[in-house]
Amino acid sequence: MSQTIHFTKMHGAGNDYIYVDASRYPIADPSAAARAWSDRHKGIGSDGLVLISRSSVPEADFAMRIFNADGSEAMMCGNACRCIGKYLYEKGLTRKTQIRLLTLSGVKVLELRTCGRRVETVTVDMGEPVFENRSQFNPVAMSDNPQALSSITGGNGTFVSMGNPHYVVFTDDVDAVERLGREMECHPAFPERCNIELADVCGDGIRVRVWERGSGVTMACGTGACATAVAACSTGRASRKCRIFMDGGTLDVEWRESDNHVYLTGPAAFVFEGSVNS
Repeated sequence: MSQTIHFTKMHGAGNDYIYVDASRYPIADPSAAARAWSDRHKGIGSDGLVLISRSSVPEADFAMRIFNADGSEAMMCGNACRCIGKYLYEKGLTRKTQIRLLTLSGVKVLELRTCGRRVETVTVDMGEPVFENRSQFNPVAMSDNPQALSSITGGNGTFVSMGNPHYVVFTDDVDAVERLGREMECHPAFPERCNIELADVCGDGIRVRVWERGSGVTMACGTGACATAVAACSTGRASRKCRIFMDGGTLDVEWRESDNHVYLTGPAAFVFEGSVNS
């Protein structure tokens, strides 16, 4: 028996997802829904599907699940977190300007900057970066199987986990992301597959293009922006505060020395709303 599901299309710096209030519209097979609805020719069109619900634990106010365009479930998405903050506040589901959001990477705190009943920007506490995680990155496999490291990497890259795995390569050829990302996502060094960022440090920030595992090239990636900022700082290419220029817009990232947490700030926007039969 089919049901009609109301959805909201939103984007953060061009990283677009379909958002559904799962407490009102439960979806039995979100992986299949993500694959069907994300199709940009035959579906709604998006980088994936995000389900919003009340938290099942007292440490958080709300919870999110996120599914990539290929149906795989992601652990975390900074752009989606910002959109959820705007969604919850502007739809009247909360009056809090600090929201605790449960993700598969733990509880993330959203700080909303509001003007009246509108959310102008959202800052997400993305937690601490991790440079060594053998379940996500095996450097031995990288050195033993270097064929996917094309000449533009120079054999160099920086692994950073923001809950989900990222491999950041600094280069002046960021437009090679589609070819390199396709090669690198499933490299044996990444047991869970990997997000790939190509980054070029410029005068007032860092130009980044990203290949997201399960979605391909996207307009922006919040965790990717954070991973790039951390990689740039840790290799002496940038300070702890930097601006990240992605295809879909600009994000501000701060890696605070006081708590070792990474903070992501940027806009979120509604695109359109509609209904779909499932």
